[in-house]
Amino acid sequence: MPVQAEKFSHGFARHHWVLYVVLAFFGGLLTFEGARAQQRATDDATFRKLIDGYCAAWSSGNVTNAGKYYAKDDGLVFYDVTPFSYTGWKEYAVGVQKAIFDNAATASLTAGKPLKVTRHGNIAWTTVPMHLSEKTKDGRSVELEIRYTGIWEKRGKNWLLVHEHLSAPLG
Repeated sequence: MPVQAEKFSHGFARHHWVLYVVLAFFGGLLTFEGARAQQRATDDATFRKLIDGYCAAWSSGNVTNAGKYYAKDDGLVFYDVTPFSYTGWKEYAVGVQKAIFDNAATASLTAGKPLKVTRHGNIAWTTVPMHLSEKTKDGRSVELEIRYTGIWEKRGKNWLLVHEHLSAPLG
């Protein structure tokens, strides 16, 4: 009997070891998923604040206010609703001033609620519907639904736009 009890205790110990490894693995997965969920919640709050600030800056009618959200590299491409695209922040600022703000009495850009944030390290992209409401200097009203995609890069402590694409559905 003692030999069988010894075999049983070795077999039982071996199974316990496997059980401990399996439990540790699943515990690690739960911890990892919890950390990812917390990071997603933090990212959602961070980018909601950035997008709302971005809209407020553009709504001010002053391109300088919006400039703080953009990387200033010369080769970056930004697609806007008009005319088509700009290369670099300098060209973007001058172009938006001429195409939109020089003709606007007031303009308001607001972000919709369904903000989607995807982040990989120091790069993130956001998608969100927006609404542009403009009153032109000649009295016309413009209401435009916009699809927005922003590519953000974390530089130092700040997230900056390195590419964006705004488009309006046809019709």
